[in-house]
Amino acid sequence: MKAKRSLYNVLFGILNQAIVIAAGIVLPRLVLINLGSESNGLLNSVNQIFTYFALLEAGVGTAALQALYAPVGENDHGRINQILAATNQYYKRTGILYLVAFFALACIYPLVVKSVLERPVIFAVIVLTGLSGVISYFFQGKYNILLLAEGKNYISSNLSTVTYILTSVTKIVLLLRGYNVVALQAMYCFFNIVRMIYIEWYIHKNYKWIDLKVKPDFRSIEKKNYVLLHQVSSLIFNNTDVIILTLTVGLKSVSVYTMYTLLFGMISTLIGTLSGSVQFVLGQAFHQDREYYKQLHDAYEVVSMSTVFSLYCIANIFILPFMALYTKGVSDINYIDVYLPYLFIAVYLLNNGRESSNIVIKLAGHFQQTVGRSLSEAILNVTVSLLGVWKFGIYGVLLGTIAALLYRANDMIFYANQKILLRSPRITYRRWIRNLILFILITIIVNNLSVQLLTYGEIIFWAVIACIIIIPFFFLVNGLVEPNVSRFVWSILKSHIVGLQNNEENKQSL
Repeated sequence: MKAKRSLYNVLFGILNQAIVIAAGIVLPRLVLINLGSESNGLLNSVNQIFTYFALLEAGVGTAALQALYAPVGENDHGRINQILAATNQYYKRTGILYLVAFFALACIYPLVVKSVLERPVIFAVIVLTGLSGVISYFFQGKYNILLLAEGKNYISSNLSTVTYILTSVTKIVLLLRGYNVVALQAMYCFFNIVRMIYIEWYIHKNYKWIDLKVKPDFRSIEKKNYVLLHQVSSLIFNNTDVIILTLTVGLKSVSVYTMYTLLFGMISTLIGTLSGSVQFVLGQAFHQDREYYKQLHDAYEVVSMSTVFSLYCIANIFILPFMALYTKGVSDINYIDVYLPYLFIAVYLLNNGRESSNIVIKLAGHFQQTVGRSLSEAILNVTVSLLGVWKFGIYGVLLGTIAALLYRANDMIFYANQKILLRSPRITYRRWIRNLILFILITIIVNNLSVQLLTYGEIIFWAVIACIIIIPFFFLVNGLVEPNVSRFVWSILKSHIVGLQNNEENKQSL
């Protein structure tokens, strides 16, 4: 069952991301051409701000998820109901705060942002962007957590895929027919509300045993405040750049920044989807068999780093040719910068590369023990970004994020290995160094090749060739250097393949 759910999570997650990437490439281009950099910057800025609203549920959401892994693995419905009941009460208590913050943002943001767009337009965009989030917060947060703990990410992925297709097609039609940014967000709001209605129906149909009236187990989520502080740090280095640029430089600069995060961010989301597809297996193993978990952790870390470094190596090769074509005809600001890709690469490698260590800390529940380190990361990020943005603009905020990540990534590696896995951090560092050397060597080789990419067809063709060569190369080198991990991964794949074949044979015999 776990193998089947992991497979579904991976397959449907990849399908979802493929569609998101395709639409994510088409839509911003149409927004830039038809509405300009101001509207594009506004949409991205508002979306980034609403990620901060997730702080209200971030603490209890992660705490509840960690608490649910054990009872879900044991199929203990009584315990699951107690945790969900406690989570539900927290959502209700903080929901009013969410609503007040939402309308405060809609009223204040148009007054402080530097933009040529009219204030009523900015107000309407904020309301339509955040309304579905408010409704979801009140009614569905607890159910989404349960689906994650059970490894049913594919339910949300499939629904998100359908919703995204409908929303994107509608937005494209509206843009081509000359509608403004308010109409685009109205469609976004409508389809997301329809999505929430379906989730509500699915839960009531398939989880009739859920009872939120049982006595809530508040101790299961007592670490939520410490989890919240960790989430604050995470959101800061992911979103502070856009907020600072919005308030200091303007929305056109935000548009440049978000165009570079378009490709890099999509890869990060894809990696997150693959990671999330197996995290419920890691979570349940951590609480049931610690020695087996250590083997799973090593396998996950090797596979994760191979994936992260290979994909960003490919993205680094094609980002500037892609950007030159993508922003062709947009003249209100220059989008081509030879230095920005390297800064973004540093951010995403540090962010995604540390995830295996971050997972260990979460599963062990060491939120209180590491909260000071998390706060230090947030303070460092904001301080360096604010100092740097006045003189270096986009470079300054990126350097602030890199400084914070350098500190926290190393801290996580040391803590996860020494305090939880009880081993030397050199194991993880060797993997970092190995993949970084491969990344640098491939980058040098490619930079010495005089290949000009002048059309989308040429970029797609050479990107496919690069994927065929570079991704297997990273996995091959890592597999040869760590044969024990390779054998463990192969044994898991083999057992899952046999299990799926047996299930199919049993179905046919019936």
